[in-house]
Amino acid sequence: MNRGLLMGFENDMTQTIATRDSLAGAAIYTKTALKLYDFWVHGFSNHYLWNCPTEQLHAHYQRHTSNNHLEVGAGTGFFLKQVPFRVLKPRIVLMDLNQNTLEVASRAIQHYEPAGILVDILSDTMPTLPKFDSIAFNYVWHCLPAAPARKEQAFRHLASLLNKDGVLFGATLLRQNIPMNPLAKAVMTLYNQKGIFGNNADSRASLESALAANFSRYEIRQEGVAAIFSAWK
Repeated sequence: MNRGLLMGFENDMTQTIATRDSLAGAAIYTKTALKLYDFWVHGFSNHYLWNCPTEQLHAHYQRHTSNNHLEVGAGTGFFLKQVPFRVLKPRIVLMDLNQNTLEVASRAIQHYEPAGILVDILSDTMPTLPKFDSIAFNYVWHCLPAAPARKEQAFRHLASLLNKDGVLFGATLLRQNIPMNPLAKAVMTLYNQKGIFGNNADSRASLESALAANFSRYEIRQEGVAAIFSAWK
């Protein structure tokens, strides 16, 4: 494993104080759970629950990922390891609240020597980092344990880390006024009860409001339950 994962940016690495709710949501991503993650999320849930085929998210990554990239919510590195970077050693930073995901994602793309940093995106402060040309914020917004107005802070933080001509992109699962099949409704209700999701109040309007407050231009495309978005400063 890349030493940078644990040692980070030397003096610049910061581990923020996480809220209890944030830690509870991140705790589910054990090493065992992460072994099943790609099958459950990308193989089953996207297709049969959320009606957003994984291929749609894959294409979004292919379109927007740059050689100077921040991945917020590292997951397993599923999409990053499929990106055809145009240089041998792109700058890739993985940001997450769970060290297990940082380790798993880092191993998936270890040939790129990514750096990793433990951060609660809802904290009041963010570490000082050189800015990025692309930031992925995929399937994170709906996991944040807060009301949409509070979640806006995540976009504010990420906008501050984005270069002028850079792009922030990702997708999130909405709940308000979104048609869902019965199984999807049941699973989403359970996830919210367990603290895995925090999207009871999330709507397209609240997502648009948060993006508009922090970016000069944005696009949102609805794909089933998922809102696929891109935003520019």
